[in-house]
Amino acid sequence: MVKKKLLWLHKWLGLLSGLVVLIVSLTGCLNVFQDELQLMTHPEKFFIEKPNLQPSKTIALCKLVSIAEKKLNPGEKISRVDIFPQENRTWVFRAIKTNKEAFFYSDYFTYYKRVFVNPYTGNVQVVENTKTNFFQIVLQLHMNLLLGQKYGHVVVGFSTIFFAILCLSGIVLWWPKKWKPKTIKDSFSINFKAKSKRLNYDLHNVLGFYSLLVALLFAFTGLVFAFPAFKKMVSNQLNALDSKEKQKLSLPFIPQTATTVLDNGLNYVLAQHSNADQLSIRIQKDISEPQDIQVRIEKNRTGVFYWYYFNQKNGQVEELKTSDNLQLGSRVTSLNYDLHVGSIGGIYTKILAFFAALVCASLPVTGFIIWLNKYKKSKLKRI
Repeated sequence: MVKKKLLWLHKWLGLLSGLVVLIVSLTGCLNVFQDELQLMTHPEKFFIEKPNLQPSKTIALCKLVSIAEKKLNPGEKISRVDIFPQENRTWVFRAIKTNKEAFFYSDYFTYYKRVFVNPYTGNVQVVENTKTNFFQIVLQLHMNLLLGQKYGHVVVGFSTIFFAILCLSGIVLWWPKKWKPKTIKDSFSINFKAKSKRLNYDLHNVLGFYSLLVALLFAFTGLVFAFPAFKKMVSNQLNALDSKEKQKLSLPFIPQTATTVLDNGLNYVLAQHSNADQLSIRIQKDISEPQDIQVRIEKNRTGVFYWYYFNQKNGQVEELKTSDNLQLGSRVTSLNYDLHVGSIGGIYTKILAFFAALVCASLPVTGFIIWLNKYKKSKLKRI
């Protein structure tokens, strides 16, 4: 009786969310290797030609921001800078303005430009309309089905909840009634010599079982992205379990050698983290707000970081965060992106995430075929 009710629930949740799960999973496959693919397909944006001929000192960031903004349309302003300490990389200046109430993707970005600048010469290598960039469209399709953040996030979020329930109900439905050699073999292996209906059934059941843990991880991390309240709840609950008092970080004294707080802070951070993979700066226009500089220590990882907050009036660090000094809940949620795309363990976990996402994309298809075959069979019986 329980399995019968679960089967009904599994069927209808699958039919309701199947198309969304298919789209999100397929785009997820591409997003796993988005960074690598962009570097490979558009090296002219990200790399400096003949870096050995470049002078060793970069131009002041404020001047580079001004250079980048001159390449934009009137009224478009740089709001974020991605800095790469490697000598063969451009710095990426982003200008973004969004319409949170937009229903379609075409209206969501009022503008989104990326300006790729050689930080040693000030030469602008490429000005990209990121709104029409292939990888950006794939990302937005993954996050909100190109429906805009307000509406698309909700659809993807609830479909993710349905997907989590499907995973849990699926393992109950998969569970063999009796653990005999034949049932064990049927439950853990795919008979590729079987007829199409049986093969499709095996693909759904067996692949669903093997991908279960990673699929649930995708669902959990996806919900953290989709619902800020869920993220806050997870963080608070796990933080409550971590009673160990964190060591208070000492704040360094910053000599004021540059002409602006932003340049001065950047010079200090670059000197401290010359081997970092990337620095990200969200430019604060309001002088009462601290200017933050995030340092990503490892390649393609957001969960291993230092985060400096500079007082814009005196140029000193007023707050310093590091991934090594977070409570359990904050630590887990800071790793959310790394867990979601599989970068937590490097290339091997990314490959695992890619194939797991591919399997997740197949489940709505094989599940729909199972339902369709049963529907046709029941229709024939009624005739």
